[in-house]
Amino acid sequence: MNTGEHIVMLPFMAQGHIIPFLALARKIQQHTGYTITIVNTPLNVRYLQSTISSDTPTNTNTNTIRVAELPFCSSDHGLPPNSENTDSMPPHQFIKLMTASQTLQPSFHRLVSTMVEQESRPPLCIISDVFLGWAVDVAKSVGTSHVSFTTGGNFGTAAYFSLWLNLPHRSTDSDEFTLPGFPDSRRFHRSQLHPFLRAADGTDPWSRFFQKQIPLSLGSNAMLCNTVEEIEPLGLELLRKNTSLPVWAIGPLLPPSFLRSSSGSNISYSRVGKEPSIAPERCIQWLDFHPLASVLYISFGCQNTISASQMMELAMGVEASGKPFYLGHKASIWV
Repeated sequence: MNTGEHIVMLPFMAQGHIIPFLALARKIQQHTGYTITIVNTPLNVRYLQSTISSDTPTNTNTNTIRVAELPFCSSDHGLPPNSENTDSMPPHQFIKLMTASQTLQPSFHRLVSTMVEQESRPPLCIISDVFLGWAVDVAKSVGTSHVSFTTGGNFGTAAYFSLWLNLPHRSTDSDEFTLPGFPDSRRFHRSQLHPFLRAADGTDPWSRFFQKQIPLSLGSNAMLCNTVEEIEPLGLELLRKNTSLPVWAIGPLLPPSFLRSSSGSNISYSRVGKEPSIAPERCIQWLDFHPLASVLYISFGCQNTISASQMMELAMGVEASGKPFYLGHKASIWV
């Protein structure tokens, strides 16, 4: 069913954000037939175009998933040439890209306004990344609804919001602290914080970015989370309470190549952001060797890294537990 409705989507410029946005676009298009336009900077649009083309069965109509470019020159923002994605830069430069992302607002507004003129009505809604809260103002200016999309889980998102908006670790000399909006029984430790957050004082670039964009995102009509309600009931409860928004769990969102086969041995392991350092087939063989429900998966995220010495300490700790484990990609281990 295609009613002629149009949804505009705006992910942040990182593979861990773009990939779930594309998976969400496919889900919406498959269930509704709506036209979806994914908007981003030129190099990210090029990636989206190639992914849409290569990861789609030949009998599938992709005409209703479109892409649109926003002009962007990384060198204008103190970034290396052709740096439009966090994958192409070291972590200390991420904040430059985040700060630069705010300059996309005028061109995004012009793009959406042109769509309104051409279609004689606004899009059904704009779905944007929680890091791009300024898109809420664009949606309001053209008379449409806005939905924020967090590509992570609910508990982590709720904690992230509270940490950046309140910086509670700055108000105590103790290494342990509680988060506003969280039960007092939930204690957090300073060592769990990323160095950028640990050093944040409200005046640094990271604080200025998040303390502006998070409240803007909370002005949305609703929020989507890439998670499962049965897995994260507490996270959903906290996010709904602390944001006062309708929050819908819509995950897990996976690339189509992972969903087109019911047999693990036939899964197409196409590139979904980064090449795996260990063949997925070896992981499946290792998993099949162990009893049901005996494996724990530990992931450090798509951008996080730990040193070789930290990885070895972690491996020794897991080994001391007496449980079987498989030490793999630098961002994740199987236990």
